[in-house]
Amino acid sequence: MFVPGLIERKRDGGALGPAEWRDLLAAYADGRIPAYQMAALLMACFLRGLAREETAALLDGMLASGSRLDFAHLGRPVVDKHSTGGVGDKVSLVLAPLVAACGVAVPMMSGRGLGHTGGTLDKLESIPGFRTDLSLEETKAQIDRVGCAMIGQTPEIAPVDERLYALRDVTATVECIPLIAASIMSKKLAEGLTGLVLDVKQGSGAFITDPEQSRELAETMIRLGEDRGCPTVALLTAMDRPLGRACGNALEAEEAIMSLRGEGPQDLHDVTLALGVEMLLLAGEAEAADAAARLEEAIGSGKAAEKFEAIIEAQGGNPAVVEDPALLPQAECVEVYYAPSAGTIVEVEPRAIGRAVVQMGGGRQQVDDAVDPTVGFVITARPGQEVHTSEPLASIFARDEAGVALARAALDRAIKIGEGRAAPLPLVAARVTAKGVEDLV
Repeated sequence: MFVPGLIERKRDGGALGPAEWRDLLAAYADGRIPAYQMAALLMACFLRGLAREETAALLDGMLASGSRLDFAHLGRPVVDKHSTGGVGDKVSLVLAPLVAACGVAVPMMSGRGLGHTGGTLDKLESIPGFRTDLSLEETKAQIDRVGCAMIGQTPEIAPVDERLYALRDVTATVECIPLIAASIMSKKLAEGLTGLVLDVKQGSGAFITDPEQSRELAETMIRLGEDRGCPTVALLTAMDRPLGRACGNALEAEEAIMSLRGEGPQDLHDVTLALGVEMLLLAGEAEAADAAARLEEAIGSGKAAEKFEAIIEAQGGNPAVVEDPALLPQAECVEVYYAPSAGTIVEVEPRAIGRAVVQMGGGRQQVDDAVDPTVGFVITARPGQEVHTSEPLASIFARDEAGVALARAALDRAIKIGEGRAAPLPLVAARVTAKGVEDLV
């Protein structure tokens, strides 16, 4: 295999055949292709795109590089959810225990922070002792016992994708629909699911900011799932402002806990419920008219919070954080950010917020960077809100004064105050299935 020739062909707009993708990925997995050549190919894919057949071949090659879970012995539905990522998106921490409390098996496999977005694993690992590196055998045993496991991509699951995922994060090749679709679906289809719900973000804080491309991403993943026997549904949700108030790993874990107790912000609750309804429908556990009520009952009765406690304990964490979130790691420096002027908040730009969290130490700028779970923001400012000069708009959580200064400058850029009306995107804009797109607004 002459890799420079494959890179050249892709660079010039050509396509690689299924056998070429299979051999290429196998050689990369074996260490016969260096990271710099794969990075060059990823950039060519980013710039030139992939044909439909190439995306399918890339996905199948990723799947073939590892093992798959099998939950046929459970005799009950196995459903997962995946988000394309956003700022303040801690939905998975709420949704997995919530749906599991309703009787659905949830093997939730998640990722780490990618680009300007936070990662579910980093948020979970802010809980003292929490292990996300369960083996497949440990995962299956926990699903049998607890009904839910919240894990990272193990070396046994699509290992080629794990390496490509980390490489894309540091080579500016994240925002590519075929690469995103193949990466997500390689992990999800390896889970042995009977259904999958996708949360595809739209807006300035999403990886894909164009609404038409967001729909294309949803349709691509749905096609990949349906073609491989996994019923798949997507919701298009807003990411033109942070979701909820908290942005940063431990802060988001705390907000997720509050949401499981019925005390979280309304937008987080609404998105979580919309996705939970779709999971229950795919599982056949409820009719459309009853699904939301079942989820609300699981929160109101305390069952959802109890399920999260059971998950945390099973994975080595301290379940007491559900009762006392103050046990989560705490920042060294906390300061309030005040409105610099009066007027209407016309925008709270999430990408600037997400990048600031990374720069403060709450994410990775290089593959092997350590993550500080304590840093971030709690932002109460919302688009359309009328504010007065010196009114509190956010709290900054940093490890030192340099981090505070960086965060303050980011908020100056992100929170725009002016005149007129804000025009935020609908929280849940559309439902996408194999049959087409249903606008919900």
